[in-house]
Amino acid sequence: MELPPSCFQSCLDFCPECGSVLPRPGPRSTIRCPRCAFALHSDDFEGKTIHSTIEFNRLEPAAGRGSDPAPHLEGPLVERRCPRCGHEGMAYRTRQMRSADEGQTVFYTCPHCRFQEKEDS
Repeated sequence: MELPPSCFQSCLDFCPECGSVLPRPGPRSTIRCPRCAFALHSDDFEGKTIHSTIEFNRLEPAAGRGSDPAPHLEGPLVERRCPRCGHEGMAYRTRQMRSADEGQTVFYTCPHCRFQEKEDS
């Protein structure tokens, strides 16, 4: 089966017709572009080394996801007894963890023993 010629020359990583990233060569004899269906013979990839890298974005603690490595002890103190050590006064902070029509989640932290508890209000 003779494949039609391309409009222009490009690197084998990209489709020469539309510029889309081509899938990796597999056991088939042709590689088809998922966007425009342009086809290349897999023989064109003979001897080519393919390197790929995946880079993940760093997750910042202020992004609101994950647990903080050390609980924040900043914030107002409320008159609440720590259930672990009995210390009077706990720092608190609030987050909107559930949907907007639900109340906030209040996180309490004991400044003495760093015990944490949460309350859904």
